[in-house]
Amino acid sequence: MSARVRAPELRGRAWLNTGGKQLTLADLRGRITILDFWTFCCVNCLHVLDELRPLEEKYGDVLVVVGVHSPKFEHEKDPDAVAAAVERYGVRHPVLDDPELDMWQQYAAKAWPTLVVVDPEGYVVATMAGEGHAEGLARLVDELIGVHEAKGTLRRGDGPYVPPPEAATTLRFPGKAVALGPGTAGGDDGSGHLLVSDSARHSLVELAPDGETVLRRIGAGARGNADGPPGTATFAEPQGLCLLPAHVAEVAGYDLVVADTVNHLLRGVRLDTGEVVTVAGTGRQWRSTVDDHAHDARSVDLSSPWDLAWYDDKVIVAMAGIHQLWWFDPVRRTAGRYAGTTVEALRDGPLAEAWLAQPSGLAVSTDGVRLWVADSETSAIRYVENGVLGTAVGQGLFDFGHVDGPADQALLQHPLGVCALPDGSVLVADTYNGAVRRFDPATGLVATVADGLAEPSDVVLTPAGDVLVVESAAHRLTRLAPGVLSAAGARTVDGPRHRAERPPTPVAPGALTLDVIFTPPPGQKLDETFGPSTRLVVSASPPELLLDGAGAGTDLSRRLVVDGDVPAGVLQVTAQAATCDVADEHGACHLTRQDWGVPVRVLADAPARLALVLRGLDA
Repeated sequence: MSARVRAPELRGRAWLNTGGKQLTLADLRGRITILDFWTFCCVNCLHVLDELRPLEEKYGDVLVVVGVHSPKFEHEKDPDAVAAAVERYGVRHPVLDDPELDMWQQYAAKAWPTLVVVDPEGYVVATMAGEGHAEGLARLVDELIGVHEAKGTLRRGDGPYVPPPEAATTLRFPGKAVALGPGTAGGDDGSGHLLVSDSARHSLVELAPDGETVLRRIGAGARGNADGPPGTATFAEPQGLCLLPAHVAEVAGYDLVVADTVNHLLRGVRLDTGEVVTVAGTGRQWRSTVDDHAHDARSVDLSSPWDLAWYDDKVIVAMAGIHQLWWFDPVRRTAGRYAGTTVEALRDGPLAEAWLAQPSGLAVSTDGVRLWVADSETSAIRYVENGVLGTAVGQGLFDFGHVDGPADQALLQHPLGVCALPDGSVLVADTYNGAVRRFDPATGLVATVADGLAEPSDVVLTPAGDVLVVESAAHRLTRLAPGVLSAAGARTVDGPRHRAERPPTPVAPGALTLDVIFTPPPGQKLDETFGPSTRLVVSASPPELLLDGAGAGTDLSRRLVVDGDVPAGVLQVTAQAATCDVADEHGACHLTRQDWGVPVRVLADAPARLALVLRGLDA
């Protein structure tokens, strides 16, 4: 039995959601504490926020969740941006701002998200990476309650969370927008009207052509997934909006498709009445295996659909939660995978083999030939054409910045939106740079057309030729000045180049054993009912880093061979484990999954073993 490990003291730049109080572990003594190491760019971290909500509600008198915000991107180090993200995503627990990743290192985190459970006496009792741990956490909390009530070390009562004051703005963290044409809106003929996803208020807002005057709201404004008329229907952080072609809308029975992101649903909206209906998804998050089949749209699980576009005679879905593109057919009422393998990285090629990383924005060229994709976690602009996924701008998961010029040298920072222009170029909502950028395929150049914006998340070209920016963190739509799209209006910025710097893990050249540690939660066992219960996929960047061991397999331990002539790189590891409940013959099934991008440095005297914790219990 190993020695019990004391949880390191919590220290950071500032605390949020505590009413100004600086919390210490002593303040949490007697309570069960879950430390959630997250960063607000990461969709998997956002999934964990939603997985934790029911636990916080059920165990509110004994459990304290503490978010430890450990940033990846430079913008995520901005304290105002952290505070905005805490509100944007409805975080209802204390958050420690850890801009230099000090706590990340103290608790030996290697992935976003990572959860650490601390018992009422201040000892670390479990560590787990990735998502899908809610059921196991509930069992562990029940177990800890029993142990510490018996020992007299459990303290019940109100937690340290202090809600911030309510803000009064017309929109709150809007996500995406679409221009409505004549005959599609609820007021007059609809010419020039705009529909905006008011994400933090869980609704859609129709605005007049001035982009400010509210004409109507679709959705009750509370988090939920109810269908019905506009005053009672509910959404959960909706994002992308896609108008259907008239002939498709007539058959489908609705005009607009909404990416209802946190509900993991697609919703249909009749714009004349505002009626909302669910058209795709079960409401459960996708935790399955990749296939190329068409599925009944209402029976298939989705994962954080973030944006939508009509392309290739279908609705294409930016499925940010699993790093893929999907398709949805409103007439046949079917859905399935369009591109990507679920591996989070940048790799071009045939759609079924390409890799994406949290695609979050879509736009179709005016000739309908090319689908533009804002691939946010690789800070890249990708495109689909002739069955192949390519990259226009972007270099990988860890390289970002604000640099214009030739596309192969230009850098973006977590773009969330794209807008195709009639001349064949594309505007980019370069979100974490607070800018709108333009890429022109004819010249191969990237330029900045506007900056000083607050987390722009979408760009819309109106029928009148105006360019509107969804300035999400400023809670408004902003009209760009005429002429900014001309050659004279654009600027060339040679700004900073960044690389997401986490302390590299030293590894030995030659034979290296990779072990992914997984211990089933209390009351669960590995599930072999439908085949092997575990899966491990390994690759490297650059690929030359690995001489042997790349590829997929079912064992969570793998012998790798590292090239000693490659001094450093990134090991990309994806692991999953299927479990089921022990007590019931037909117990519930669970899937735990995580992607790691592990920076490594090859050193002669380094360890010949690399251990990653998918789920581990302190002995």
